[in-house]
Amino acid sequence: MPKRPARTLPCLALSLALPGPALAERLALHCGQLFDAASGRLLAERTVLVEDGRIREVRTGLAAVEGARAVDLRGHTCSPGWIDLHVHLDGQSSPDSYSEGFRLNPEFTVLRSVGYARKTLHAGFTTVRDLGGETVLALRDAIDQGLVEGPRIHAAGKSIATTGGHADPTNGMSRELRHALGTPGPAEGVIDSPEEARQAVRQRYKEGSDLIKITATGGVLSYARSGDAPQFTVDEVRAVVETARDYGFHVAAHAHGKEGMRRAILGGVRTIEHGTYMDDEIFALMKKHGTWYVPTISAGRFVAEKAKEDGYYPEIVRPKAARIGAQIQATFARAHRAGVKIAFGTDAGVSYHGDNADEFVFMVEAGMSPAEALRTATVHAAEVLGAGDLGQLAAGFRADVVAVPGNPLEDISLTRKVDFVMKDGRIVLQPD
Repeated sequence: MPKRPARTLPCLALSLALPGPALAERLALHCGQLFDAASGRLLAERTVLVEDGRIREVRTGLAAVEGARAVDLRGHTCSPGWIDLHVHLDGQSSPDSYSEGFRLNPEFTVLRSVGYARKTLHAGFTTVRDLGGETVLALRDAIDQGLVEGPRIHAAGKSIATTGGHADPTNGMSRELRHALGTPGPAEGVIDSPEEARQAVRQRYKEGSDLIKITATGGVLSYARSGDAPQFTVDEVRAVVETARDYGFHVAAHAHGKEGMRRAILGGVRTIEHGTYMDDEIFALMKKHGTWYVPTISAGRFVAEKAKEDGYYPEIVRPKAARIGAQIQATFARAHRAGVKIAFGTDAGVSYHGDNADEFVFMVEAGMSPAEALRTATVHAAEVLGAGDLGQLAAGFRADVVAVPGNPLEDISLTRKVDFVMKDGRIVLQPD
């Protein structure tokens, strides 16, 4: 990922408690079991030696380490910090979500997101990929500077859409309001040609994004009839991908419908998000091109359930939520059996922040082994990010550690019971 220039956030610095930098002391984490994400196996009684935010050594056994403070996790399984590749920290689902853009100032949105970030970190997710939220760029920088507590954020900023597409900010507005605001273009993340696609990517770079997200098809929750119609041409996708590559970015594609997925894969995106109407042809195309699948079962189940409640979603949205949301878990099961590369993502913000570990349970319900489910949020997600120092508990890796009581390979629901979290060598949550 390209190096970002330092930024300052004086308002946040004045108003929020500071978590402080990583401690310089040496720590020895005495783990009853350790999940080896590279192999998918549990290793008995390991001591993880942490210094200066990195793992210096992993030793067999639980012997004391001279000069290091011991942390007793003998009744726990230690895992690499988990990575969620699809979150939206700038908001959370509610019946009022559709009016927030007209009522809430950006300052409120970013301050509210601080709480969502903390919930996410305390749930064991030390790194996230935020796929569409402009105020999250400020949250990311505040976390990087130690001003607030939260996961490491790889932020897409404003998603790129076509006119009327899933991320067109004027969808659902009256004609008078659209005319008053003007026609959105590449600066606002709306494009209608390969040239405009390149402009939109360059604007995201200018604003400080870390990657690019496109909305390759309609969406479940957008104020529009279709949730699966294709919304980019292959040439437009290819222009996004090629320009993103110039800046060291990868491209994630929101996609429900088959044709939109096909175009996105041929255009070179790294990940397909949701993927509701995948079939054998799409599975084969993804395997051929090495495209990753980020399922977001959590969001699918959430919207399908909320669609049953009168008034939770607008009437134009409810049929899409009921139809599309209910299918994602079954699609995941077929993709897994077909051998598609899968990495972890929840779409938290559509579902509730802090409940991210539900995705592990849903993956296992659909036929994935607990070990492989944990690998999707560790080594696989790190590979998607191109982060060679994340996703494993091994010498030289960042000291991101999460621990749960008991054995999650026997009971994956234990991932919902996190009571120890370390990020960059600093303990942010520990047992009472």
